[in-house]
Amino acid sequence: MSATHEEIALAAQEKNPVVDLRELIDANLYMPFPFQRNPHAFEAAAGVEEWLATWGLTDDPAVAAMISYTRPAELAACNSPTMDPGLLQIMADQIAYQFIYDDRAEDVGRHTPERLLPMLCESIAILRDGQTPTTPLGAALADLHRQVQQRCTPAQAARWAWNSREYVHGLLYEAVAQTQHVPVGSGLCRSIRSLIAGVEPFHPLCEAAQPRELTPEEIHHPVMRRLSRLSADAAVWIPDLFSAVKEHRAGGVINLALAYQRTHRCSLPVAVTLATRHINSTIREFEELFDELRPELSPSGVGYVEGMAGWIRGCYFWSRTVPRYADTMAAPAVL
Repeated sequence: MSATHEEIALAAQEKNPVVDLRELIDANLYMPFPFQRNPHAFEAAAGVEEWLATWGLTDDPAVAAMISYTRPAELAACNSPTMDPGLLQIMADQIAYQFIYDDRAEDVGRHTPERLLPMLCESIAILRDGQTPTTPLGAALADLHRQVQQRCTPAQAARWAWNSREYVHGLLYEAVAQTQHVPVGSGLCRSIRSLIAGVEPFHPLCEAAQPRELTPEEIHHPVMRRLSRLSADAAVWIPDLFSAVKEHRAGGVINLALAYQRTHRCSLPVAVTLATRHINSTIREFEELFDELRPELSPSGVGYVEGMAGWIRGCYFWSRTVPRYADTMAAPAVL
């Protein structure tokens, strides 16, 4: 997260022929993975609507509106262009669920934090102990868990539940950060962002899309663990660039670009430029480590890492056009 005064000054002096923040991001972000889209995106979108309605999650018009301008099935289609329709539907439903859950947790944590603990504890009990849910959100999570257990191997389903529990715990840390009067430091912001990224719960679904389950040696290889972390960070930091305007207006705290802005007391375009450089180095490290590990991997191991790369690519192309981040196109790119 460190940046010298010279780097900040250089970012401020760069003269890119851009008009808005989206163009600034496009001009500076390193994206080696080309656009792809799953041909079953339309069916997945219809399936998301039906699944959310089944569990009453879109009974609230505000939630239904949020889903319409967030387009979770489109994100799934961009992330996983070759995934079969059944697995793609689970991924799209889970993305929709996490958007609803994340927004609810952030709102409750900011305004009535005492109500957040029961919400999070219910999720942990469902994921860890198979407890019967008592809320619509809990019922939806239990159904997701059931679908994952049916489609994935026991080891993959266990990894899915573990990663999902870590995500739930991260939301508690975010709530604590939001209640602090002193701004959260950049290092702490990155640590919390890693926990609430919500990307790693999808990695077992990427594994399930492969012909065979990965061996323990592959899944627990130190380089593979590093690739998982890099892919999740890059995938969630890219939307942070596009959501910075929205988050700033909403009083958001845990956002990579806003963390740069607070740390260096610079304009948002300069902060976005600096954050983009950090993301670029993360993506390049991912590429280098993948090339290093590839000869040791089975075809399924290669496909698994390519699924991680798909999240980096998909989050970028989805973020560029999703209505959720439309404010980015209206924000000037003057540094």
